[in-house]
Amino acid sequence: MSLAFRDVACVRGGRLLFSSVSFDLGPGDAAIVTGPNGVGKSSLIRIAAGLLAPFEGAVTCDANKALLTEASALDSDRTLIAALRFWAALDNAPAPDTRIAQALSALNLDTLADIPVRLLSTGQRRRAAIARVAASGAPVWLLDEPANGLDTVSVARLETLIAEHRATGGIALVATHLSLAIPAARKIAL
Repeated sequence: MSLAFRDVACVRGGRLLFSSVSFDLGPGDAAIVTGPNGVGKSSLIRIAAGLLAPFEGAVTCDANKALLTEASALDSDRTLIAALRFWAALDNAPAPDTRIAQALSALNLDTLADIPVRLLSTGQRRRAAIARVAASGAPVWLLDEPANGLDTVSVARLETLIAEHRATGGIALVATHLSLAIPAARKIAL
């Protein structure tokens, strides 16, 4: 399993955001993408997800990916548990109910499972979106600004989830402007 960028460049709106980005991530690896606003951190994550084609270079990934963006991607009219089950059915990974329960517990959302997503606070919705990624069963996590809207305790929970994912051979590519404790992560400064 791997995620690799080879001399990748990104152009958005006729403007070159970055070029010559190369890295390889294998089982247990992580990379943190940093840089000021507007430099292309989110675009790099979107390229890794296959949602945006690189202007130059190539991206390869031989495993399923789970993407976290600014939008939670959870149906606001469904209960949290129903919204997570919807995604779990699409993920088609084994033991969806177990994975969902573990993700809800890890993010301290157990007691909110029967609450409609629209009634969750900003931080709770962010944790719910992270739970969707954690419950996906995908070996590659692509996280765009995952700590936005989280309090200190929730950031620690996120860091723990990423560490556990890596310990089981998962890959994490994280774009952030906030400091996250992700030991031995490669730095990709844009």
